[in-house]
Amino acid sequence: MAEQKKLLRALAGETQDVPPIWMMRQAGRYLPEYRATRAQAGDFLSLCYNPELAAEVTLQPIRRYGFDAAILFADILLIPQALGADLWFVTGEGPRLSTITTEADFAKLGRATDIHETLNPIYETVKILAGALPKETTLIGFAGAPWTVATYMIAGRGTPDQGPAHALRQENTPLFEALLARITEATIDYLSKQIEAGAEVVKIFDSWAGSLKGDDFRKYALQPCLQITAALKERHPGIPVIGFPREAGENYLGFAKETGIDCLALDNSVDPVWAAQHLQVDGCVQGNLASRHMVTGGQDLVDETRAIVKAFKNGPHIFNLGHGITPDADPDNVQVMIDTVRGG
Repeated sequence: MAEQKKLLRALAGETQDVPPIWMMRQAGRYLPEYRATRAQAGDFLSLCYNPELAAEVTLQPIRRYGFDAAILFADILLIPQALGADLWFVTGEGPRLSTITTEADFAKLGRATDIHETLNPIYETVKILAGALPKETTLIGFAGAPWTVATYMIAGRGTPDQGPAHALRQENTPLFEALLARITEATIDYLSKQIEAGAEVVKIFDSWAGSLKGDDFRKYALQPCLQITAALKERHPGIPVIGFPREAGENYLGFAKETGIDCLALDNSVDPVWAAQHLQVDGCVQGNLASRHMVTGGQDLVDETRAIVKAFKNGPHIFNLGHGITPDADPDNVQVMIDTVRGG
């Protein structure tokens, strides 16, 4: 049955008449059923660490829309918490963490191999999903890329330009690189455990890769992705990996080939016609409808969806947004997008 799953066929390099489709953050606040389950859990982190409820919100968009893949409901900042950082969420503002800016801060972190006691509920969620998903639906596990996770650990929150992380990289390179190495090691173990629990694909989200330029991009975005991908494929031969170096621009060129990932996810700043000519030649691509269309809908949504499908029709393609769906999206627009992809 695995060979028949549309998403796995695309990741294996197959060109399909109708591309498989899923959506980043497809389990999220735009869905009323998600909001009800989150209220039941009490808060966001309690939802992440409750395997039954986390599995429920992962399944909700599959029941509603019949996506070709489900992505584990969790958060990229669970690894910092498992390493010993304090993590909490401020309503309406997002995550907050204790900061890592000195050697003394770094020394308080646990070893990468010590993360699993904290993260065991996540693996339980994966096990539940592996048994509960429809037979045609692929289960995707994920983690944040080391650079992106490090930006939050250094600043203690999201920042518009990742300035604190860039400053530490320049002012104390050994500490910065030690932190990235610790995150990389933990990420390999974390994703490996997800695969052992039943994840059929894993995705590496490098949401802030675009703020790394030149050699810094190679050292701190490309190389960690290569290291994680190689380690996972050594432990789990044949496991497909999706990489998402968001807003990488020209650094998208050659990224899939150099890192060994099976699919390159694209943000919506990338022209699909250009991407088909320059990126899809290296294998499967994923994307890349602008998430604003899930809010505004209308003929523009239909036209842009058709244009993306047309641009990528001659190679392996997974239809997705260029970034996560936003809380203000209209669930009906998601259905229009799916119907357009599947029915023209």
